Amino acid sequence: MFNPSVNDVRNFFFDTFAKANQQQALSDLEKMAYSVIMEHPEYQVVLRDREKYLNYNWLPDAGETNPFLHLSMHMSIWEQLSIDQPMGIKALYLELCEQFGDEHEAQHQVLDCLAEMVWQAQYNNMQPDPNIYLSCLRRKLGKE
Repeated sequence: MFNPSVNDVRNFFFDTFAKANQQQALSDLEKMAYSVIMEHPEYQVVLRDREKYLNYNWLPDAGETNPFLHLSMHMSIWEQLSIDQPMGIKALYLELCEQFGDEHEAQHQVLDCLAEMVWQAQYNNMQPDPNIYLSCLRRKLGKE
């Protein structure tokens, strides 16, 4: 199982952004990451300053969002959608796209539910439960 460190993840995004800006060839994974980066121009200032942000700590309690976590969650969602895991997520996502009329906003709705599932797992000291994830998505669609 792939288990990158915090610095591995951050360096992946820094490197991908730098390579794309230098018009170097990107791997398929880097192309996906770059497309997510381009949907978040507010994070590009971070990706231009590795020295400042490689070890920076964002404080959620202060309302700060960790851009690397946010971008990584988008990539996780793309992977989940590509294999429809947990089963049914793709159909729910497509319904959210229709409801919101915007794929990126639909992804943010999914991201909220993914975060809820992870938070519940951490809070209850248990494995993530995909039923919590899917239930959250159904609630967003008014199905629960």
